[in-house]
Amino acid sequence: MKRIIILSLFFGFLACNSSKPVLSKGETPSTSIEKFDFTIAFGSGDNQRKINDLWDDIILDKPDIWIWGGDNIYCDTENMDILKKCYATQKSKPTYQNFINTIEIQGVWDDHDYGMNDGGKEYPKKEASQDLFLDFLDVPDNDIRRERIGTYYSKIYEIEKHIIKIIFLDTRYFRTALTEDTATRKRYKPNIYGKGTVLGETQWKWLHDELIDSEADFNVIVSSIQFFSNKHGFEAWGTTMPHEVERMENLIISSQAKNVIILSGDRHISEISQKEIGAKNFPLIDFTSSGLTHSYSRFSGELNPYRVSEVVFQKSYGLVKFNFESKKVVMEMRGDDHKLFEKYFMQY
Repeated sequence: MKRIIILSLFFGFLACNSSKPVLSKGETPSTSIEKFDFTIAFGSGDNQRKINDLWDDIILDKPDIWIWGGDNIYCDTENMDILKKCYATQKSKPTYQNFINTIEIQGVWDDHDYGMNDGGKEYPKKEASQDLFLDFLDVPDNDIRRERIGTYYSKIYEIEKHIIKIIFLDTRYFRTALTEDTATRKRYKPNIYGKGTVLGETQWKWLHDELIDSEADFNVIVSSIQFFSNKHGFEAWGTTMPHEVERMENLIISSQAKNVIILSGDRHISEISQKEIGAKNFPLIDFTSSGLTHSYSRFSGELNPYRVSEVVFQKSYGLVKFNFESKKVVMEMRGDDHKLFEKYFMQY
């Protein structure tokens, strides 16, 4: 039986031994300074009109890759000249220029860089917006995303005898209408069960093939919006389309892809959620990291039945560190001056 991990931007494991892996807080049991084979840094919510104080801190972690988790700029508009200027403002900042010269950049978009708050398939400028987003990421002209409808793609990293596959989802281009909640102060309520899609059928088929065919030791799925948390009433898989949550869980289990990790953002907080799925109750973890230039600083609590960590509502970014020899994944939430807010690890 194969193992599963999920990070949103999710974490969970399908263990192959008799005992389940346990998500633990604090220092790992290592007796010496631990080295990692591959490190992912990720985050979301970066307003180009504000100062990002975290780039130098992220560099200190020496990650192998930086993943934009969405809302990489804030520019809700149907004017592509304005959108282009917003990207140019972000990209021309000296601190970011130094950052991208130091590390590989990959990522997904969310609504505010897509061009429409909580926008989906109805956004009329999505095709032109896609071109500008790909330009921002310096995607080559011969990349499949230059021809594909939608920004989803995958990338494989080989580390000696091990493989990490990162799958980047597009939660905007194909997403159908949400249901407004007119009875409470919440923004949205779940659609009628089975109605609507986050990914669209073409992308779902592609994701199925990516997981079924994967030979990677770890499969990291990047989603711009939260997956598990389902009570806050803002846009998320769980709050708006729970049937799509079930479809993803079933796909992860049936594909038998090893160590699936989903990363998410959007909420301007960081937290880890966990849900046990499948007949064997395998624990899946949703690791959300959001709020690079502005965070939910007035956070006073909200219900999340799957939360297993403290909520970080300061500006922060996330780290996911892989150690193949010790079979360990370490998750950290860090902020300015490299402050460590939360640290968890999973031994599998």
